[in-house]
Amino acid sequence: MSARVPLPPSPEDTFEPQDLPAEETVEEEITLVLESDEDIAVAEGPLATGRAAIAQAAKHAPSAPGVYRMIAADGSVLYVGKAKSIKKRILSYTRPIGHTNRIARMIAATTAMEFVSTRTEAEALLLEANLIKQLKPRFNVLLRDDKSFPYILITADHVSPQIIKHRGARNRPGDYYGPFASVWAVDRTINALQRAFLLRSCTDSYYENRTRPCLLFQIKRCSGPCTGEVNHSDYAELVREARSFLSGRSRAVKEELAKEMEAASEELEFERAARLRDRLAALSAVQGSQGINPRSVEEADVFACYQQGGATCIEVFFFRTGQNWGNRAYYPRADRSLSEAEVLGAFLSQFYEDKPCPRLVLLSHDVEEQELIAEALSERSNYKVEIAVPRRGEKRDLVEHALQNAREALGRQLAESATQTRLLEGLAKTFELPAPPRRIEVYDNSHIMGTNAVGGMIVAGPEGFLKSQYRKFNIKSADLTPGDDYGMMREVLRRRFARLLKEAPRAEALPPDTDAAPDAAAEAPDTAQPWPDLVLIDGGLGQLNAAREIAAELGVTDVPLVGIAKGLDREAGRELFHLPGRPPFRLEPRDPVLYFIQRLRDEAHRFAIGSHRARRKKDITEAGLQAIPGVGPARKRALLRHFGTLKAIERASLADLERVDGINASTALAIYGYFHEQPPR
Repeated sequence: MSARVPLPPSPEDTFEPQDLPAEETVEEEITLVLESDEDIAVAEGPLATGRAAIAQAAKHAPSAPGVYRMIAADGSVLYVGKAKSIKKRILSYTRPIGHTNRIARMIAATTAMEFVSTRTEAEALLLEANLIKQLKPRFNVLLRDDKSFPYILITADHVSPQIIKHRGARNRPGDYYGPFASVWAVDRTINALQRAFLLRSCTDSYYENRTRPCLLFQIKRCSGPCTGEVNHSDYAELVREARSFLSGRSRAVKEELAKEMEAASEELEFERAARLRDRLAALSAVQGSQGINPRSVEEADVFACYQQGGATCIEVFFFRTGQNWGNRAYYPRADRSLSEAEVLGAFLSQFYEDKPCPRLVLLSHDVEEQELIAEALSERSNYKVEIAVPRRGEKRDLVEHALQNAREALGRQLAESATQTRLLEGLAKTFELPAPPRRIEVYDNSHIMGTNAVGGMIVAGPEGFLKSQYRKFNIKSADLTPGDDYGMMREVLRRRFARLLKEAPRAEALPPDTDAAPDAAAEAPDTAQPWPDLVLIDGGLGQLNAAREIAAELGVTDVPLVGIAKGLDREAGRELFHLPGRPPFRLEPRDPVLYFIQRLRDEAHRFAIGSHRARRKKDITEAGLQAIPGVGPARKRALLRHFGTLKAIERASLADLERVDGINASTALAIYGYFHEQPPR
């Protein structure tokens, strides 16, 4: 059941004891303190107005378990909470005293509340985590990095299964192993497993079109099932061994290989024995590169929380099949007044909202409602999940190791943040901004002679690059002259700022009144400030004028615009900066602010180039070679006969292309230019 209660304070509305159940003594105690909503609001200002609004909502609140949302005047969600009894919980906010500064600010900003009833408190906990991730309320503890984890997939939809890296929805049939903490950890493990089990990693289409073994077969990282170098039954045995190893039976797999190696040696099959020896060495490399491999922990996640300087770091280690599959540091956004245990509990409630949970979770601190969280995770996972804070033994050692990593990671983060703060202050001074920018947007375009044109926008702030805020713009204007950089920049900025004006009008996007809600702006999540404090344009005066033209057209006059022209011969360190109303200028070659701006520009260039390449690759795949001027069906057949695959043609040098029958020098140059941005050297 869901309900929203609008809260217009009314002089006639009073909060009387008879409105509440007689047995709820906490509510009776609160109501004795309250006068009418109007009297409270007049007597105590914004805080009392919020209390009166919450008291009004309590009249309609259910006593069942569920989730409540506290709503601000602009309709944004301030806080999402869960409770065993919604009525009791929200009545606690109406107490006149005893609130922390954070809770007081939250109450003062509340004008409405929403309720959703659930059958159990565990269901309420799961719903709360889902809503926090979706709504990103200002006063909740928020995960800043919620990217999905990579997995290893051994497919089951082909006669010769492949081993690949996988991220996202598990739609493809096969066995998934993970999570791994990073793509690097997955790539390292797959490389070692290829040497150990010789499984293919190529795509099915590549597999079907092979007529001879590829390079991976030559360097002994694939058994070559595509061309019959290994029969299907032997390849199936390799797949079985790989699955056993990844499922935790690594010791049995190694013992089996060792016996085969000894048998081959006794039968004087020294080449086969050497291959088995190399596979054993590869398996040892997998386990040796994983660091800590606990003997008493088969499957667990380890969480350690550490706070310093008002910041929090939570280090997570993943152990599966008795092996360490990596670790990752998180820096959740949380109020300074919250303790390590409070942040860890809120973090844990959200962490598994879209991830599989192991059967054992080890924590560095006892958290509130630990049993309830375990019950909710068990309900979601369909098996029993245990949450524990180990006091001794190997499990305690794992937690201490994670805690040490959290301490070191937070130290590095704080050092980087301090440096970032100084750089932003220097940037504000350089470009005469009223304050250090909290959101910087950098724009760049990428294309090849006007084809597959893409505009890129990257975002940076006090915590570095905000990659979740990056945006790409496929250039759509049909009337643009190919290669018109100014026209492309106009289109990108027009689309960007027109959407901003529609979704977050400028007056509403400005920071809140600090007198009414102190420190609220500082606590707002990254997405709470959609408008940039500074816009950097990768280009000279022409691009800057194009940006100014669009800003004036849309009525956006208070966003600083800066053009960054590349130095003489595109030399880094000689960039020329263009600002409206100021003559162009350069910074000192060793100025840290200059290096910072170069990093911002290079990141924008990298993102735009990557988006352009992805679009161009898609067009190449869909259109094929015949999209290249001068290449018809006959030349296409000649190229495929010579190179075998489109990928090989893409990688070919200019000299190799000229050796193909029917391909002259000009056609070879056109083919090479279609796949490469730089001319051949």
